[in-house]
Amino acid sequence: MSRNQTQESLKFRAPTSADGSDVWDLIRESGPLDENSMYCNLVQCDHFADTCVIAELEDEIVGWISAFIPPDSPDTLFVWQVAVGESARGRGVAKKMLAELLARPICADVKQIKTTITADNDASWALFNSFAENMDAELDHEPHYEEDAHFGGKHATEYMVTIGEIDRNAAGDVSPSSAAPEKETSNAN
Repeated sequence: MSRNQTQESLKFRAPTSADGSDVWDLIRESGPLDENSMYCNLVQCDHFADTCVIAELEDEIVGWISAFIPPDSPDTLFVWQVAVGESARGRGVAKKMLAELLARPICADVKQIKTTITADNDASWALFNSFAENMDAELDHEPHYEEDAHFGGKHATEYMVTIGEIDRNAAGDVSPSSAAPEKETSNAN
């Protein structure tokens, strides 16, 4: 399949409750992601569909972002998890999914993106640094959920990453149809 055919067949959509088990499978197969229960992914697909996105290639789910707008921060999109299947990596799918979310009416008031990333998750750092650069926005980070204080020494520290203030005029540079490819080998948690 040529790259042009691949680009034409890549589609983005909001999930439905019927996607829960397929999303769960994608996350399990996508590398070093923290796995949630299948029920959690079902609830995300059902109750948070407006702020989650699925990428499909030839009717197969190859990408997933779960996100939400915190009730006390209506100007923030918190990205919980990003997963891109092996068959879709290197095509800019994650960046295009982020752009798809920002283009939705529910995100009209979003001025910043937040996520947490462990220090060793090179692919997530690359994705969010690249996205911030494309959006002409600053990326800041600081320890948030700490290894000992929050995880009892059983999980690496998660750094709170903040991208903002987002330049909506720059958003066209990473629209779902124009985002430049980036390396996608692992994903945000």
